[in-house]
Amino acid sequence: MEGLLDDDCFAIRQAARYVSQLYDRHLANVGLTITQFSLLGRLRRTGPMTMKQMAEAMRMQRTSLVRTIQPLRRNGLVSSEALGADGRALSIVLTVAGEERLKAGRMHWYAAQAEFENRFGEERAAALRGELFAITRDSI
Repeated sequence: MEGLLDDDCFAIRQAARYVSQLYDRHLANVGLTITQFSLLGRLRRTGPMTMKQMAEAMRMQRTSLVRTIQPLRRNGLVSSEALGADGRALSIVLTVAGEERLKAGRMHWYAAQAEFENRFGEERAAALRGELFAITRDSI
């Protein structure tokens, strides 16, 4: 156990799993995972994106992104269309059904946010968010 107490990566990943499970539990009420909810929200804010753009914006491996998008596409929450003549690049688009599911998920996301902040403290949560965003903004 001694080595784990100074292992930044383990601590961050353990905390991420805990927080993801909390949010996933709330979002399960609308049939979404936190990753799917985040992806739908990103499309809502930015409009259509290619798979490459989405993977970069979400800091995800393309294979993980494909696994996240497949059920969204199957359930009609996103659609894709080929770009260019060869059709290899895909543009991912939020559908009306996706917009509605995102809207339905917001109250559950807010409930998860409130539960986390209640357990961790609003000020500590805000400070933690700032530090975590600094990591990805500064791109180690």
